Amino acid sequence: MNDVQEQIDHWVAQGEEIAFATVVGVRGSAPRPVGARFALTRSGSMVGSVSGGCVESDVYERALTVLDRGAPALVSYGPAKPDGFEVGLSCDGYIDVLIERFAPNEANRSLQAATNAGRPAAMATCLSPEARLGAHLVVLGGAAGGDEGAGVGSVAPSVDAQIAIEARLLLDKRATGVIEIVEQGETYRVFIETFAPPQRLYVVGATHIAVSLCKMAKEVGFQVYVIDPRTAFADRERFAAAHAVLHQWPVDVLDGAGLDADAYVLTLTHDTKFDLPTLARALQSDVRYIGALGSRKTHAGRLETLREQGFHDEALARIKTPVGLDLGGRSPEEIALAILAEMVATRYQRSGGSLSAG
Repeated sequence: MNDVQEQIDHWVAQGEEIAFATVVGVRGSAPRPVGARFALTRSGSMVGSVSGGCVESDVYERALTVLDRGAPALVSYGPAKPDGFEVGLSCDGYIDVLIERFAPNEANRSLQAATNAGRPAAMATCLSPEARLGAHLVVLGGAAGGDEGAGVGSVAPSVDAQIAIEARLLLDKRATGVIEIVEQGETYRVFIETFAPPQRLYVVGATHIAVSLCKMAKEVGFQVYVIDPRTAFADRERFAAAHAVLHQWPVDVLDGAGLDADAYVLTLTHDTKFDLPTLARALQSDVRYIGALGSRKTHAGRLETLREQGFHDEALARIKTPVGLDLGGRSPEEIALAILAEMVATRYQRSGGSLSAG
């Protein structure tokens, strides 16, 4: 999704005519989730997917029509017929796809300004009633959002304030979805897509595990900061995937990091002079995840020291140790994968168990 949006931004800067198709509804099994996007230009460039290839040819033709006419289109696709001549999905599910022409209007400019500045924002797009199809309202999150009725653009004046409230709730969860609001006998179905700054991962210790973790964490949307005052280990070339490599004491970095629920803190050093101050600082904040490499015996010693510093057992239970999901791996790459899996499970408030277990 980020790659698609980056390409759209690039096309906008080049002055291209752009149409984009977004999955705004899923029923049953579907190849792509709500929010998946396919975009194209008048000149024939394309990026993204709404179905993994099943219906893109039809979406492409419809998108060209939208470019010509300007009006958005809402299209539903279901299972392909056995004769193979009708466009459809290879699975048994159904998807609803909204096809729009990109317009450099106030709402889109507001959204781009917010995302460029690293501020959370949501784009609300009306799906029904048909008369309001494609109407947009941009809602800013955080302190920039102001009062709950604030927004740029409008779905309909009578429901904009309610949409803004729902959009901020979805922003808090980093979720995208469809809401329904009934106002004066009219039902408004609204697709809300959220855009949040990347979650930040602070990795203390430029270790061999950190090298692999840094690469993988970037791929799943983390902005990674590697912290280690030992310049011989924390080499920029070694950690090319990191957003920043900081040759400072960890606690000095964390003190100025604005630790919040979008931050993850992980220690990989096995060195108490790094680990203990890092864990103490993380425990004093609202970070979403705290992890520490080490055995249960090692961690028992850490806990004893942290208790002496005044931390209670309820707070100490936030620390994940031994860190990572139980995948059974032993190599640095496998350990990094287990740690990242636990972080992703934390992101989505899941247990990390096997899907086949039911």
